[in-house]
Amino acid sequence: MPLLEVRNLRVAFGAVEVLRGVSFSVEAGHTLGVVGESGCGKSMTGLAVMGMLPATARILDGEIILEGRNLLELNKRDWLDVRGQEVAMVMQDPFTSLNPMMRVGDQIAEVYNLHKGFSWSEGRRRAVDMLDRVGVPVPEESARKYPHQMSGGQRQRVVIACAFAAQPKVLIADEPTTALDVTLQAQILRLLNDLQSEFGTAVVLISHDIGVIGSVAEEVSVFYAGRVVENGTVEQVLRSPKMPYTQALLQAMPRRGQGRLAQISGQPPDFAHMPQGCAFGPRCPHRFERCDSEPNLLDVDPGHTSACWLVEQPSAVN
Repeated sequence: MPLLEVRNLRVAFGAVEVLRGVSFSVEAGHTLGVVGESGCGKSMTGLAVMGMLPATARILDGEIILEGRNLLELNKRDWLDVRGQEVAMVMQDPFTSLNPMMRVGDQIAEVYNLHKGFSWSEGRRRAVDMLDRVGVPVPEESARKYPHQMSGGQRQRVVIACAFAAQPKVLIADEPTTALDVTLQAQILRLLNDLQSEFGTAVVLISHDIGVIGSVAEEVSVFYAGRVVENGTVEQVLRSPKMPYTQALLQAMPRRGQGRLAQISGQPPDFAHMPQGCAFGPRCPHRFERCDSEPNLLDVDPGHTSACWLVEQPSAVN
């Protein structure tokens, strides 16, 4: 039974639709990896789940179901209770996520104060404990620091501490390791996994790095041009991809001893001038006549879907 389910989510800015029927689900204690090129709608989907879409965005259709409740029906007051307590988010840049005018311990304490009703003194005590749990050195001293006095890796741990302080049911992690070196990446991913196991949190991990997704997620949703074009388990999607876009992403991954990196020809589509039919069609080496109409997600195997007509007509490959 999914804890979080997004159904046919459509979001537009003016007349330009940027999320074109996004659907996925994630169970409690599991990690869903969301992968795709920049501008494909990954972060916009995360903001929609958090109720943090820009004021100029319009939700055209869809549902975001958390434990049977459609979050899109909440008013602003209800969102204050849900955001942070039931659904939390770790942003890509921890420096811009933290208030530069507040000590980091107070920022964590504020979560306990707002969502758990603890006094500020109790919140500060628990903040020190949480800093210790996420591996920030000398937590009592670190709690009194401002964000600019900490390293990038320490700031990201503070953001994670803020996110998990209220023990949310769902965590949206938007590129949480992009700005970190490889060693810190591994530490942050291990930390997220440990906290997820402890609290049973459902994690939606957004990344452009397929290697990261493959190492921590159970399921993968591949985004392209504002919609999910392939979905399934890590084994199904990364070992036996059916969508040509997914195949191209995997071929573009660097490998030991490899010479020049493979690249995907062409450019991602302009949302204001989408191509006819399959959005990946102009870049696809397997395009054939039926691609002039855009397919929905088609069943490949149980739990594995792909938005490509080749699933039904593999003989059409040129």
